[in-house]
Amino acid sequence: MAGVLAIDGGGTKTILATASRDGVIGTWLEGAGINPVDNPDWLAGFEAQIRAAGAAAQACDHAVLALPAYGEIAAVTQSQNQAAASALGQSHAILNDVEAAHVAAFAGGPGVLILAGTGSMAWARDEHGNDLRVGGWGDAFGDEGSAFWIGRETIARVSQALDGRLTAPALADAFFAFLALDRADRPHALLQWHVELSHPRSQIAALSVLVDRLAETGDATAVAILDEAAEHLARHVEAAWRRMDAKTCRSWSYAGGVFASGHVLAKVTARVGVSPMPPRLPPIGGALLRAAQDLDWPVDQAWIERLRASITEHASRARNGRS
Repeated sequence: MAGVLAIDGGGTKTILATASRDGVIGTWLEGAGINPVDNPDWLAGFEAQIRAAGAAAQACDHAVLALPAYGEIAAVTQSQNQAAASALGQSHAILNDVEAAHVAAFAGGPGVLILAGTGSMAWARDEHGNDLRVGGWGDAFGDEGSAFWIGRETIARVSQALDGRLTAPALADAFFAFLALDRADRPHALLQWHVELSHPRSQIAALSVLVDRLAETGDATAVAILDEAAEHLARHVEAAWRRMDAKTCRSWSYAGGVFASGHVLAKVTARVGVSPMPPRLPPIGGALLRAAQDLDWPVDQAWIERLRASITEHASRARNGRS
């Protein structure tokens, strides 16, 4: 039976999936992130996933790859095009990973998608199919509100607490416990941990989980970090609406691990003043949907719901360590 292949490549995690014409997942593989901007081994990881898919990948009629940084930096885009052409035998298309997440959230329709994972960016599409983006400038001077930004702000506050410039004992204690660092000489332990990071962007982003846990207990410092993150993310949405001149269609949705925080989602919603549309599909579903549309499959609402249910099942199996 004809099938499609999709890759959702993030900064921290990559998913490869195949789907049949009836919208059911066949192959589901998860691997490390493949962002060329901060991962020099991204190509090896990309090729390894294609090899792992084996015959299932080669049997597909068409592939859509949602890749980080695609279309943003000429040299990176060229290397991604070359990698896809070399690794895939079938026809394929490549999208920026945030564009694919937008396709997933709105099932191809208009609206503003704010993605906050390792990095952050908003992708907007109007009723006429015109696209624009807000943010996504990278961690040196952007990615505000992302998991990396939250992690970096956390480290800054911990260092200030160690100096006595900030009173945040719960955050500092939780930070050292979370990372299992030596507390005998905490300044040295913090510096040593940071200098020895093998993949700083994703490892710093992982601290966002700790901050959300602390915020749930009412810790004021953690709450302040998440409140500021939500403020930044809401500004992305508002800027996209202004640039689209969205007077009547003020719809938005979300994607990325930061929005697993109920606190962040509630604060962004309060700031923009409009409840979000729950994503129709997770990001990998956007690439699969676009691949099906490229082949002119009869995609309807029932097809989208079957795909969503199948993705949910396979993602749950992967979280629980089952194939």
